[in-house]
Amino acid sequence: MFNELLDLPKKPRLLSPGIMAYIGDSIYEVFIRSYLIEKGIRKNNDLHKMAIKYVNAEAQAELLRKIKPSLTKEEEIIVRRGRNSKSGQVPKSTDVANYRHSTAFEALLGYLYLDKKKARLREILAEIKESIEEM
Repeated sequence: MFNELLDLPKKPRLLSPGIMAYIGDSIYEVFIRSYLIEKGIRKNNDLHKMAIKYVNAEAQAELLRKIKPSLTKEEEIIVRRGRNSKSGQVPKSTDVANYRHSTAFEALLGYLYLDKKKARLREILAEIKESIEEM
């Protein structure tokens, strides 16, 4: 992954939840795009339409609810910080609760990436993949 090439913060838990969510959003986007290609979707328009189904506040909030029982205490703290963080304006396409939970979801993924917890990130993404296949 890229974080081996970059000089990232030594203690990512000290970063703001917004920064963790910023990175987590990218991690999740690449994961979903790769997942869709793995599923055999090849047309750009179809890829985009399907990605939107999974990369939105409601879907991310639902995925967080599904993986929450398997989170460690440390991960729960990151999720709580992400959920309670002051964020910008909530998009019109969602409500405040879903937006905050999706930010928490992204913060968790960003934290695991920045803290170089590759094995745990893989576990969480595998759980997310399972949940997506049930959607």
